[in-house]
Amino acid sequence: MGWNIDPSALHAHLLKIHRETGKPIYVTENGSAWDDVVDADGRVRDTDRVEYFEGHLKAVLDAVSEGADVRGYMAWSLMDNFEWAQGYAKRFGIVRVDYDTLERRWKDSAYWYREVLRRREVVPAGEVDTFADTPARHF
Repeated sequence: MGWNIDPSALHAHLLKIHRETGKPIYVTENGSAWDDVVDADGRVRDTDRVEYFEGHLKAVLDAVSEGADVRGYMAWSLMDNFEWAQGYAKRFGIVRVDYDTLERRWKDSAYWYREVLRRREVVPAGEVDTFADTPARHF
């Protein structure tokens, strides 16, 4: 989309909020849009999105280690949907929605995020192939 991607800016912003307010922080929307493609095997290999989340979650943890009271981090967004500024042109979700059939399909980023939650640690993006189901889960 041409947007700047700089996890260090999130880190700096969390520390600034902490210093200025001292209040608990919840990151309620953090994510990115990429050109997602369903491969022949049914997987959506959204490596760029996984790397985006990995970098930003590490930035959050660095801010926490420096004293920021971050109590929550939510991926933006669970499913591809209509975005006010982009319509249906860009896909932000970790679950791909086929707009014609409404079928939902987990992207690799969903499998990665699930693994982060299971392990309670930031998993290296390069490990996504070790836990992504094949064929991709869809519902």
